Amino acid sequence: MDLDLGQVRAFVLAADALHFGRAAEALSISQQALSKRVARLESLLGAELFVRDGRGVRLSEAGQRFLGPARRALTAGEAAVVAVTGERRPLRIDVWGHLYAPMRTMARIAERAAEGAADRAGEPPFALGHGRDLPSVTAALLHGEIDAAFGRVHPPLPAGLAHRLVRLEPVDAVLGAGHPLADEPALRPGQLRGGVLWVPGALDRLDFLHRFAAHFGIAGRAEGANLGLDHFLAELVADPRRFSLMPADVPLPAVPGLRSVPLVEPTPLYAWSLLWAGENGHPGLRRLAAACAAEARSSRWLEYDPARDWLPEPHPPAGTAAGTAAGTVSGTTPVVGEGDFG
Repeated sequence: MDLDLGQVRAFVLAADALHFGRAAEALSISQQALSKRVARLESLLGAELFVRDGRGVRLSEAGQRFLGPARRALTAGEAAVVAVTGERRPLRIDVWGHLYAPMRTMARIAERAAEGAADRAGEPPFALGHGRDLPSVTAALLHGEIDAAFGRVHPPLPAGLAHRLVRLEPVDAVLGAGHPLADEPALRPGQLRGGVLWVPGALDRLDFLHRFAAHFGIAGRAEGANLGLDHFLAELVADPRRFSLMPADVPLPAVPGLRSVPLVEPTPLYAWSLLWAGENGHPGLRRLAAACAAEARSSRWLEYDPARDWLPEPHPPAGTAAGTAAGTVSGTTPVVGEGDFG
């Protein structure tokens, strides 16, 4: 049985959208043409891949079984073409954790990685985009829709994915001027126990804030929709009991009455990592990995002192710096080096 990858791609897009019209638009073909491609594929396989009824379109049991292998077939087909023609496409990188502004870090890394690219014929540029959260970028990596991702990684991760620590970033407490601790020059995390942790979503899905609250005994929590940083901080300032956490060097909007206070003894660190599918052979990954390591060294992003700092995961070995080429977190997460993709 010979599969037509054009038909397979039509099926995958229709399965993702569960709407033939939107899938056809993505392929720049008519809905009728897309329907014919899917129908030919169903005829070849001898099975209906979609259930079509008055409630719309949904995958059949056969379609659900076919979807994963179909995605892998498309990825393999693309790799086969590149292997022969030498054509390159941009390295597709998604970031997530948007409230904490990951793009400001990844943009610096991408700029470093692109240095001298004009002198390397055929080297691909980078395409930076946004993922919704860790599960969504994980799925995109496994499906071959992106090549790498950057954000906070926490276990468990599916088999086939690898990650490397890039940056440990101190976080501050952000408070409204009416909060009893707003005028303190610095705060210990335990001093926040009487306040209300304000979070942009369900706390059990926000791993860093969830672990912070559990570790430091923060019983008061309030959850709101993530409608952007300005709205989030304005809602925080409106309630004098609330506080939240933000990376220390994130440029904060000019919200009247907002205070940012350093956290000390210990200083919580937010861990940013690079994540990729282990079987991805895109040549730009090596250059991106080298840029991560170089920027981490020059900007001292991986300095860690267990007597001074707190990480919401097992710490690096006591007395070691996390920023060396052989450094680890929990003994299993080596810092990015150029050889990681060799």
